[in-house]
Amino acid sequence: MKTGIALSLLAMSLLLACTSKKPSEQEQAGDSSRTVEPAKQPAAIIMEQAEPDSLKGSIKAEAVAKLGDTEIKISYYSPAVRGRIIWGGLVPFDKVWVTGAHTATSVEFNHDLMIGGNIVPAGKYAFFTIPGKKDWTLILNKNWRQHLTDQYDAKQDVLRITVIPETEEKNQERLRYVIEIDSDTAGELVMYWEKMEVSLPFSIQ
Repeated sequence: MKTGIALSLLAMSLLLACTSKKPSEQEQAGDSSRTVEPAKQPAAIIMEQAEPDSLKGSIKAEAVAKLGDTEIKISYYSPAVRGRIIWGGLVPFDKVWVTGAHTATSVEFNHDLMIGGNIVPAGKYAFFTIPGKKDWTLILNKNWRQHLTDQYDAKQDVLRITVIPETEEKNQERLRYVIEIDSDTAGELVMYWEKMEVSLPFSIQ
């Protein structure tokens, strides 16, 4: 009799133990389903994954910055090196270059800028360069809407300055523009491509 009661109590204990585990297992399953849910990724990362850069052709790109009330934007097409000789090859020395591909690279700002000791009125300009073996001529031209340099006219230049380029150790496969902020009122428009770096310093007026 005592043996029967003991077995009954043991069976009840086991039953209670099993039923008490079920909610926790369900909770664990619920927690698991929440943790494996894909995390939201920034749009830029998703776009990079969806459209990998094959280095073929020249892609459209922009560089944008804001200093106080001054907004600056560079719009351009970015070619890739792809094993080619760039300086003195694909890009000839001593000739006006669109400093990008396809259409004229444009620089736009909504307040006057001081560049090379000259005040450049707010507006949108084509950014051309004349690469040299020792120095480069940087140009802002009124006719920003043109194909390459087909319609380039030096009479439309609003700025011409000469700078000394810098050589980088690391290769920049695609041409890239960066607007570097040096202070609240000054910065640089910088172009990187292959192992070349060319900067156009400016300040806000």
